[in-house]
Amino acid sequence: MNICLFEKSEINKPLKLNDERSEHLLKILHKKEGDTFTAGIIDGKSGLAQIEKIVADKTASDSGIYFSFEETGDGKPLFPVKMIIGFPRPIQLKRLLRDIAALGVCEVHLTATELGEKSYLKSTLVEKGNAYKMLLDGTVQAGSTHVPSLYMHNSLTECLDQVQKGLGEAGDGQGEDTQTLYLALDNVRAECPLERAMDDSRKYGMTVAAIGSERGWTDKERNLLESRGFKRCSMGERIMRTETAATVSGAIILNKLGFFGI
Repeated sequence: MNICLFEKSEINKPLKLNDERSEHLLKILHKKEGDTFTAGIIDGKSGLAQIEKIVADKTASDSGIYFSFEETGDGKPLFPVKMIIGFPRPIQLKRLLRDIAALGVCEVHLTATELGEKSYLKSTLVEKGNAYKMLLDGTVQAGSTHVPSLYMHNSLTECLDQVQKGLGEAGDGQGEDTQTLYLALDNVRAECPLERAMDDSRKYGMTVAAIGSERGWTDKERNLLESRGFKRCSMGERIMRTETAATVSGAIILNKLGFFGI
């Protein structure tokens, strides 16, 4: 836990002893009265918290960790990258959401695809509470306060409509004439490597990357992506899991945009 995050309403209240954040502070970090720890408000300010009092008797009515919080910054901002991802296996989705949130993309769009397993959409792991927890875990890992937005779609068409509507674009294949760079990861007849597709990427205000589900895109979906202005690009001939492709491509994109400073 690289930052302890709180809802705004929790800041002026003692932290209950059975809360996982309390357990981490006391058992892992061995914090005591007077000690400080990095903290922040979810989707808000980051800062420093100081433990003022610990009432360790769980039977006491006033048990808990009492702390003060001082704002020192705005939290690490999310980056202007949106990722469209074909629904992976539920067990992979947990890791995917954590890692994508840790990278700092601003939006994650999970979508059904023609070759994807339709039952994945009904998994309890994609329910709002569970999925949000994975994103929150990744945000904490990154030491950030800002959690990526998560959207779910029943088809790629529905997904593209919402993404491009949100960007104020018609989605009519305008491509480079817009302020958004559209990239579709595909190892079948890709136009160019991902890095080359991003040669002029810094002139765009937003980047949208689409990664298919385990069995990839169909020709119909490839045509749809191309009609919406997406460049089809690859990361080589090796076939990766959806979660791996999403994380690797996200890292390459953010690096090419200059956000990683490497």
